Amino acid sequence: MKLKSFYLVFFSIFFISCSSSDDQTQYISDDIPTEIPDEEESEEPDEEIPSLSEEELLDKVQKQTFMYFWDFAGSNSGLAKERSSDNNTVTTGGSGFGLASFPAAVERGWISRVDALKRLDKILTFLENIETYHGAFAHWYRDDTGATQPFSANDDGGDIVETAFLIQGLLINRSFFSEETELKNRITAIWEAVEWDWYTQGEDVIYWHWSPNYQFEKNLKVKGWNESLMVYVLAASSPTYSVEAEVYHEGWASNGSIQTSRNYYGNRLPLGPELGGPLFFAHYSFIGLDPRNLSDQYASYWQQNTSHSLINYEYVVSNPNNYEGYSENSWGLTASTGYNGYSAHSPTNDKGIIAPTAALSSFPYTPEKSMNALRYFYEDLGDDLWGEYGFYDAFSQEVGWFSDGYLAIDQGPIVAMIENYRTGLLWDLFMQDPEIKAGLDKLGFNY
Repeated sequence: MKLKSFYLVFFSIFFISCSSSDDQTQYISDDIPTEIPDEEESEEPDEEIPSLSEEELLDKVQKQTFMYFWDFAGSNSGLAKERSSDNNTVTTGGSGFGLASFPAAVERGWISRVDALKRLDKILTFLENIETYHGAFAHWYRDDTGATQPFSANDDGGDIVETAFLIQGLLINRSFFSEETELKNRITAIWEAVEWDWYTQGEDVIYWHWSPNYQFEKNLKVKGWNESLMVYVLAASSPTYSVEAEVYHEGWASNGSIQTSRNYYGNRLPLGPELGGPLFFAHYSFIGLDPRNLSDQYASYWQQNTSHSLINYEYVVSNPNNYEGYSENSWGLTASTGYNGYSAHSPTNDKGIIAPTAALSSFPYTPEKSMNALRYFYEDLGDDLWGEYGFYDAFSQEVGWFSDGYLAIDQGPIVAMIENYRTGLLWDLFMQDPEIKAGLDKLGFNY
């Protein structure tokens, strides 16, 4: 056990996670000590971590992380649990990230094709029988009853962003299991039931939430740059409730003002907030969307995501706040839990907390830097950070804190984006969908 005894501290933390970069995060932090207690030095020798090749290490991390979505899935729904500390809350967006990696799991032999189809049948049965909101799914459901579980105040209905991430994963499976007619038809029915145009309220923008109790009271527009490009791609691609191109250009792109054209550390960033924002912006929509040749009138999305990743890396290495543990091998700021609650960590919201998902999900953009981080997390931090379902969610060496839990929205992109780095499988499956191609064409994308 690789423990630095003077860093150990136990915190009682209760948090609610969120995949949005907007101000929707809620958490409760309880009994946080102001000083870190010392612990007697253990006389047990450190356990030697076996040295693995790059391929062996990627295999191990992908497979063990995937097991969060396989072994730890909801017993009734088959969907991903929101976090490892809650056995009854399942998440739609996080489940979409896990579902996206089912084809990789079959191809790599982690699960059989037969078992994958059985699990998909279970998941689809659950999705077909729970309440939806003009075809859109809620952020959370109860695994045991299927009832909607409110996410936050006035948010007890449809969440179009979480729905998009779920549909992304389902369409990847529809493409992979193309010979399974019944499965394809069931996924198609779910996809075609989503009323993307309803969520515009007749305007040239998509709104994040709607519920029968509060209607559009949350009044949150899905506007870039953040993690939600997938929403507009799917809305334009829908064969039943599509939106016009103007909704993308005037809503998401704000008539072109989405472009910010900033430069940091020698990297030009076409879109986004100061210093790029949290790294999940470069991951969630690009589990399916292949950014390598993707561009439109606003940006090259390969440049956008690569620059974002490099800026995040350079910021951590420069370490303006002098946090303990930041280095060339230990980097990555994104939304995760923390020692005082959940937050969308970024260079402008830096609390000294590294989340492994940030560097590992950036493998397509920064392969060498991501591999260095992977080796450090696995070989140097060892059991402090590595558990039953891969790397724990986050850590802060500044205060000697290591999470002992997992979040679905952080685990899923690790498996998916490493697979895209290694084979491009999920990108290929999503981008070959003729409906997606039609939607991208409508919005003026080159791909």
